[in-house]
Amino acid sequence: MSDSDGKKTLGVRGGSRSGNVKQSFSHGRTKNVVVETKRRRVVVPKSGAGKGADLPSAAKNVSRRLAGVSDSEMERRLKALQAAKAREADEAAAREAEEAARAEERERRRAEAEEREREERERDAALKARAEEEARQKREAEAAVAQRETAEPAEPRRATPHRGSSQPPRREETEADSRPRSRGREDSRRSGKLTVNQALRGAEGGRQRSMAAMKRRQERDRQRASGHPQEREKISREVQLPETIVVSELANRMAERVAAVVKALMNNGMMVTQNQVIDADTAELIIEEFGHKAVRVSDADVEDVILQIEDDEKDLKPRPPVITVMGHVDHGKTSLLDAIRNAKVVSGEAGGITQHIGAYQVQADGGQVLTFLDTPGHAAFTSMRSRGAQVTDIVVLVVAADDAVMPQTVEAINHAKAAEVPIIVAINKIDKPSANPDKVRTDLLQHGIVVEGMSGDVQDVEVSALKGTGLDELLEAILLQAEILELKANPDRPAQGAVIEAQLDVGRGPVATVLVQNGTLRQGDIFVAGEQWGRVRAMENDKGKRLKDAGPSVPVEILGLHGTPEAGDVLNVVETEAQAREIAEYRQQLAKDKRAAAGAATTLEQLMANAKADQSVKELPILIKADVQGSAEAIVQAMEKIGNEDVRVRVLHYGVGAITDTDVGLAEASGAAIVGFNVRANASARASANQKGVEIRYYSIIYDLVDDVKAAASGLLGSEIREHFIGYAQIKEVFKVSGVGKVAGCLVTEGVARRSAGVRLLRDDVVIHEGTLKTLKRYKDEVPEVQSGQECGMAFENYDDIREGDVIEIFERQEVERTLE
Repeated sequence: MSDSDGKKTLGVRGGSRSGNVKQSFSHGRTKNVVVETKRRRVVVPKSGAGKGADLPSAAKNVSRRLAGVSDSEMERRLKALQAAKAREADEAAAREAEEAARAEERERRRAEAEEREREERERDAALKARAEEEARQKREAEAAVAQRETAEPAEPRRATPHRGSSQPPRREETEADSRPRSRGREDSRRSGKLTVNQALRGAEGGRQRSMAAMKRRQERDRQRASGHPQEREKISREVQLPETIVVSELANRMAERVAAVVKALMNNGMMVTQNQVIDADTAELIIEEFGHKAVRVSDADVEDVILQIEDDEKDLKPRPPVITVMGHVDHGKTSLLDAIRNAKVVSGEAGGITQHIGAYQVQADGGQVLTFLDTPGHAAFTSMRSRGAQVTDIVVLVVAADDAVMPQTVEAINHAKAAEVPIIVAINKIDKPSANPDKVRTDLLQHGIVVEGMSGDVQDVEVSALKGTGLDELLEAILLQAEILELKANPDRPAQGAVIEAQLDVGRGPVATVLVQNGTLRQGDIFVAGEQWGRVRAMENDKGKRLKDAGPSVPVEILGLHGTPEAGDVLNVVETEAQAREIAEYRQQLAKDKRAAAGAATTLEQLMANAKADQSVKELPILIKADVQGSAEAIVQAMEKIGNEDVRVRVLHYGVGAITDTDVGLAEASGAAIVGFNVRANASARASANQKGVEIRYYSIIYDLVDDVKAAASGLLGSEIREHFIGYAQIKEVFKVSGVGKVAGCLVTEGVARRSAGVRLLRDDVVIHEGTLKTLKRYKDEVPEVQSGQECGMAFENYDDIREGDVIEIFERQEVERTLE
């Protein structure tokens, strides 16, 4: 077949044609591409073949057959192409319509914004014009009044007639009153007065303008009305700046708007919010930018608000002495105090043992008031006795006449000497037949206590708490010692005192027994006690009577704490709640850091050493809950003394109050037991403990608690293996036996040789092998034991290096149960 030029197109080189085609894409985009079209090879039949056939039709049919496309297929493809083009045209039209709608919406919004701006400008202009008009009228009225007063100086000014008076008002006043007032001005003036109804409506309707904003608006209105607004003078402040500070707190200290401070920080390249923390250097730049002066302070400076007042001598007034009763357990301290107070306190203590520090006030026959502190006497409460000595003026050392000086008596003497407090010795129980007061005086000499009867300066009084003898002499000695001390304090200053005891009372919350040492503590005072703070909600004395204030040397029980303080903490009164909260938070963080530093190993070697130590030492974990803080601390100290190098007691947690679900959960997670001292678990905690298998033990006497924990810790000790030597044998000759190996012919020289015992092989008195016997024979028979003086044959298990002359040591091992002392 040939084309119109008569040239053949049989796919030879150069038989392709190229052209440009315009492609259409979505969103109205088009692209011109170059398309190369190659002609198909057509096979033309030879002349004569297919006679009578139409050559062009035949060529078309051949071309279609070669192309593999029928007429129907070609028609379908053309229709699909036309439909696709129609769809693209519809989509392009829809897009154009959508773009037009968007442009129309933007134009409408722009027009509305311009309309609003125009209305606001007109409103502002109207307000400005109204204010100028009012200012002009006011100036004209003032000028008219001044001119009238200048023209008629002698005319007395008439008083404004009262309501109900028959006298007519002045003409000028009538004209002034008849002038129209600006309704907007009146409304804005009245809007500054916030009533209860407006406040309630504001709370219901959402956020309203604050009173400060209303006052600022009134001030602007007044300045605008006067015609010459005055610029407020910038106040430069000294801003206290800690190491880090929150942005809102920084704005508050500068008395600037938070938004302005945030904007200044953003201008300096810091994208922060008002609740984020910034460092001191950045804050100092912002403070200087606002025209203030930064004063750097450390975190510890928060405690500077606690006033350290040096009292003037003329402000000091006499105060009652504080007497602490100390001595060994069961020497009659509380009974002696009961005899003085004519009250029964011992009956209320479990086992007749004082568990807490009691504070009481007693009035002597002469009217003098004495404050007594009764401290526990047994060894577990050493720290509580130490605190009692630190707050006391006089120590009454109670020593039983039939028991003389005991270990806790010596500890009490040492505490009193450390606190440099004078001592009065009360020799109790002189009514007993075995009483020997002279032995008590002699024993006290060994500890540096020389009584007056032995040419010393320490007063001693023989008393009997049971019979009531010698009590008057004891009170006279106390009053004489107090007179010598000349105890004084300033009651007209913020109170300062010491927390004697603290507990978590059900229904009343945290309660603390406080001994006021200086100043006067009043109801409503805000105070800090150690890591806790609070406001004095109520005060009670030792008899349960409510007090409004408490002066120096007065023990009171206060309510209103936000947490349970530690016994021995110092109580200080501060001015504001913010100061109290800041000091308490600082002390809590300081204590947390100290505990973290104490519990963390600083080097890898220390960590490895601790890990090795933990692997070798067994621990008995327990949780302790007590009724008061002092008892909890004393129990913890007693637990620390239980144990040795193999086992110890670890107190996971201790606190004040009832046993709760949280305690049970912690005990379950750590496999610990819970110890309750004078407290009980609530119903939920009991059910949880039964379900989780957590053991809860209750105690009211500390001796029983310590003994039980010691017995439980002893159970963790492994049995001790002890060796008992039962005999010696000497090797006389060595034989080789087939199937057995080397056999030693021995003579038992001492004791007995047993097959079940352990053996050691000694060569020149040096142990070269330790093991067990494989065989023990007498002649040819296997025997269980061989007595001294008899010969036998021995073979060692897995050991053949035996020689003539070696000595065999025979011993038995015994397991012995270990206990903690």
